[in-house]
Amino acid sequence: MFTGLIEEIGEVVALERDGDSARLTVRGPLAVSDATHGASIAVNGLCLTVVAQTADAFTADVMEVSLRMSQLGELRVGDRVNLERAAQVGDRLGGHIVQGHVDGTATVLETEDGDAWQRVRLSLDDELAPFVARKGSITLQGVSLTVSDLSDEAEPEQWLEVSLIPETLEATTLGALAPGDRVNVETDVLARHVARLLLLERARDARTDGGRA
Repeated sequence: MFTGLIEEIGEVVALERDGDSARLTVRGPLAVSDATHGASIAVNGLCLTVVAQTADAFTADVMEVSLRMSQLGELRVGDRVNLERAAQVGDRLGGHIVQGHVDGTATVLETEDGDAWQRVRLSLDDELAPFVARKGSITLQGVSLTVSDLSDEAEPEQWLEVSLIPETLEATTLGALAPGDRVNVETDVLARHVARLLLLERARDARTDGGRA
């Protein structure tokens, strides 16, 4: 489990594709400072398992489903990525519960700079829209954020907005976002569970009503 509070900006050292999988190596001295084989590290919001490491870098295997649902496969050597080690029991939960299980991607539609902040509007897939609420939590590139604005349910193209404070702009890669960039999205796990419960309840009611007919 993670909190969405980025600890370090790492650098991609290598990305080797092998059929439908890849092996990713990232330089991140803090991330590997206490890592062991099998440790979990979130890279741009994806929970990856350390399979090899050096004093300042680690290597992880990325499976086909992760490549398909995220933008990790688009990374190149030299790209910067957000890193977070798995939360420890007893830590303060400063962000929100982040699993590192990305639901998909969103595309940056526009950005607007304020005096010390930045507003970012992103596309929102129809499948993910039910799990996103105004003032709710969302994870973009592994960063725990609050949804500051949201499209109306009737709009044909759904979108969401986040407002990035100076700390987020400096401590993560989000400050470099530009229109057209894709980012990894993880919706709130609590919202996903509530939606699943409601779906099961509706299905149960339908079966009950059908039996009465």
